[in-house]
Amino acid sequence: MKHLLMCTLAIGTLVAKENEPMKRLDETAAVFSEIMATPDKAIPQDLLEKAHCIVIVPGLKKGAFIVGGKYGKGYLSCRTKASDGWSAPGTVRIEGGSIGFQIGGSETDVIMLVINERGADRLLSSKFTLGGEGEVAAGPVGRSATAQTDATLGAEILSWSRSRGVFAGISLQGATLREDLDDNETLYGSKLKNRDIVTRGVAPPEGAAKLLALLNKHSARESK
Repeated sequence: MKHLLMCTLAIGTLVAKENEPMKRLDETAAVFSEIMATPDKAIPQDLLEKAHCIVIVPGLKKGAFIVGGKYGKGYLSCRTKASDGWSAPGTVRIEGGSIGFQIGGSETDVIMLVINERGADRLLSSKFTLGGEGEVAAGPVGRSATAQTDATLGAEILSWSRSRGVFAGISLQGATLREDLDDNETLYGSKLKNRDIVTRGVAPPEGAAKLLALLNKHSARESK
């Protein structure tokens, strides 16, 4: 009986672990939808239209922030050259360093926009540390964007956070982004690298449909 109980618990733990990346896709879509629901306080539309890639990390827990330790997981997606839509999502994790902000409240959501091709190429490496002159900057919010955009022209990446209902630009200097091959294996059946997912037209998992639909809705580029 004891062995049966242990096997049952082990199977339950394994199933829960396998479901985590799919659940996180739903959370990622919900975060983006909620933030964009209030245009005056959301990511500026023109920046979304210009973005090459987006990173969304939902629900960073306050107690999980430890310098030098892993504290968040999420997804990235990049523009596809064929349709100008968004690629299947690749998994990322943010690890410690001198983050430049304190996580407040019960949880914090983080969004990053990659503005140019050089930034996108760096993002798709196996490990990418945010920092350096002109590389990452706090992103402007809502209608105030026009007045602030000039200050961010040199940045490759713009970043925002939402905590206690407040959405604002933040600095992420020193944070490290890594691809999570284990979570990619859960979603795609093999340990695909994020660069391959983005550049080789990998079909997105069914659970990513809502997120991709939202990205296309809020960041459609005007036809030329």
